[in-house]
Amino acid sequence: MHLKDLYAKYYFDQNYNCAETMIRAGNEYYDLGMNDSDMIAFGGFGGGIQSGNTCGTVLASVGILSKKYIETRAHDSADIRPVTIALMRKFNAKYGSVLCKDIKPQSFNPEFRCKNTIETACDILEQVIEEYEASRG
Repeated sequence: MHLKDLYAKYYFDQNYNCAETMIRAGNEYYDLGMNDSDMIAFGGFGGGIQSGNTCGTVLASVGILSKKYIETRAHDSADIRPVTIALMRKFNAKYGSVLCKDIKPQSFNPEFRCKNTIETACDILEQVIEEYEASRG
């Protein structure tokens, strides 16, 4: 099973936006222990913070990394910076940007909305975590 095998029930069946879908699928896949109240905080990040800015899947992916690699605060985590930089680099390599307004023209489909972006985000996040974990030995 892969992360992207979980997103459809949130995106299509429960009608969550891209950021909500990503955080919920990531919470389930990585067993992060977030509750509904925690995940509601990601709702406003959909649609590039509702304004075409940073893609909601990118922001939710960073939320997943934070929950996975930060125990108390980011300053005390040796992991969060390198793994987040790797994520941002892969998004930029794929789309040339992390902004919703730049990503959407490349992957949005009126019938399926941001399905392609969410699937790509799932693949990128999973790859980043796998590569990072392998590099740590």
